[in-house]
Amino acid sequence: MFTGLIEEVAKVADVKKSLQGARVCIEATFCSELKVGASIAVNGVCLTVVSCGSHAFEVEVMNETLHLTNISKAKNVNLERAMLATGRFDGHIVSGHIDGVAKFISAREDGFSRVLRFEYPTKQIILKGSICVNGVSLTISGLCENFFEVSIIPHTLKNTNLSALCTGDLVNIETDMIAKYVEKMYRGAQPLKSAIDENFLKEHGF
Repeated sequence: MFTGLIEEVAKVADVKKSLQGARVCIEATFCSELKVGASIAVNGVCLTVVSCGSHAFEVEVMNETLHLTNISKAKNVNLERAMLATGRFDGHIVSGHIDGVAKFISAREDGFSRVLRFEYPTKQIILKGSICVNGVSLTISGLCENFFEVSIIPHTLKNTNLSALCTGDLVNIETDMIAKYVEKMYRGAQPLKSAIDENFLKEHGF
C-alpha cells in the first residue's frame, strides 16, 4: 500500500531485458534501509526488491508490466516505499497496480501552479477526484471525454519527475481504487436483458 507521496527521484542505472521480462537497477539514497523482498513503488508501479547494495537496488519486472507501463523507457523514476502502519495517511490509497499509460499533451501556467493535460479515457475519473500519475497523488482539476488535467504546485514539480515531461511522453496511471469498485458494482447491478424479444416470440409461434 502506498500514498502517492514521492520520497525521491532516482536514476535508472541499468535495464537488462530478456524474453522472461526485465531486471532494472536503480540508484537511490535510502538503499541501506531496503531489504530483499520489500515492496517499492517505481513510477507508481509496485515492485519487489530482489537485491540491494549501499547505493543501488534491483527489481524484476514481468512482461505484462513492461507492456502496460513506462518502466522500461524511464531514465529517472519517482520512488515511494510501502506505507508504514504507524505513519500518517497523506495522499490517497494507491495500490501500485497500474491501469495503463496516458500521453502528456500540454502544460500551462496558472499562478504559481502548472496545469498538465493528459490524453486518457476518463470513465473512472471525476472532477476533484484523486489520480496517481507516475506514482504521484494528484487531484483532477479539469476533465473532458478523452483527457484530464491536474494542477501541480512548485513543491511537487521540484520533487518529482513530472517537471521533466515533454509532449508525447507516456506516464503511468492508476485511477482511484474506490471508483473502480463502485463502477464494477454499478455494472453488476444493471438489470439483465431479457431473452424474450420479438424474434423469440415469432420463433415460438406467437
